[in-house]
Amino acid sequence: MSNTILNQKTVLRQCLELVPSKDLACPLLNYGNKKLTIEALVKIFIVAQLDNWKSYPEFDIKMRAYKDLMEDIDLESISSSQLSRRINELDTAILQNLFFKLVDELKYYTNSLTGFPPNIGRLRIVDATHISLPAVLSDWAYVTKGWNVVKMHTRLVVASPDVSFPDKIVPSNGKVTDHEGGDLLIEISDATYVMDRGYMDLYRMNEWIKDNIKFVIRLRKDVTVRLIEEYEVPEGTTIQTDAKVILGESGKMRPLRLVEFLDEEGNEYRVVTTRWDLKATEVAEIYKNQWIIELFFKWIKQSLRFVKVWSTKPQGIWNQMFIAMIAYILTLIVKLKTNSKKKPLSILTHIRTYLNRSWEEFIAALAYKPKKTSKGRQKIREKPKIEINYGNVALVNLEKKKRERRKIK
Repeated sequence: MSNTILNQKTVLRQCLELVPSKDLACPLLNYGNKKLTIEALVKIFIVAQLDNWKSYPEFDIKMRAYKDLMEDIDLESISSSQLSRRINELDTAILQNLFFKLVDELKYYTNSLTGFPPNIGRLRIVDATHISLPAVLSDWAYVTKGWNVVKMHTRLVVASPDVSFPDKIVPSNGKVTDHEGGDLLIEISDATYVMDRGYMDLYRMNEWIKDNIKFVIRLRKDVTVRLIEEYEVPEGTTIQTDAKVILGESGKMRPLRLVEFLDEEGNEYRVVTTRWDLKATEVAEIYKNQWIIELFFKWIKQSLRFVKVWSTKPQGIWNQMFIAMIAYILTLIVKLKTNSKKKPLSILTHIRTYLNRSWEEFIAALAYKPKKTSKGRQKIREKPKIEINYGNVALVNLEKKKRERRKIK
């Protein structure tokens, strides 16, 4: 395909072409769905997530306006009520497989990224975030009084200091523990797993050691620590302790390395790790990067408006989780494919702004550099006092007066 034809396509079509959706057109998958195929359904919701459609009435308006989208999915019109019903019925495994395919595509663009310095390598940060639901419509998500939530257990790959992406998620209701989610996310890998103390479990940690899984995990305060050997702490650093220890009262657990350090505000952290090959300062640095997943959760909730759910039924919410992750992966692929130095939020903003305009205009907008109009820091001159005209309607006091208390006579 020539570059001329490519550049004439809208950003919307270019983004949809990045989605490996051919398998979704399978006749067996679409048996009985003559009008709205699974491929069309998924594409509508991906565009809705990218473009921040907030409600089903907005779906109706946008679909009438977005002729390019309707042509791409070969539909003249579809009701939002039908979309709502179908997304609640759609088998989540279909979207999960689509997500995995996009992750494989993203890996092609990130293969050359080695994570942090070569001796540290890539990180896999494991954590969970929750989405609150209205109690009236979601009894199935009840956890405690006034708290109905679902969770998204997430494994975030840190491919480089500025490129990270989820390569696996596990949806659940709010009563599923972090440990249970972690059992499906922590797998044998060359990467180092980074976890908060919610994932600390002596039996599981001992199994990870047996499987040669590299990890750095924060210790709970109540865990028993038996010192075996203490190492020299480097001077001029925030490292307080570097030692070989055994955790637990039974003493049957395999040895781990304990590193205690202070953060910039003087708060103490205790982590254990299987990374015996690193300096204590490097172990501390690995754990400090745990905040990257917190930024990721904040990004998808604020930028993709992931807190705004389209459904209050389990299947519909699980499907929206995968659609949100697909939208994030697509944004990152566009960033890497265009070699843009802009941050993902700026890429997403450009996608939304130029969604119905040509790819060529979109690329030009990404490359735009504002002209410098400032002459640098100038000496601030004292501004002359200007008489302000308050008009003759407003009530104005130029000085704050004390309240005048009057007695009733």
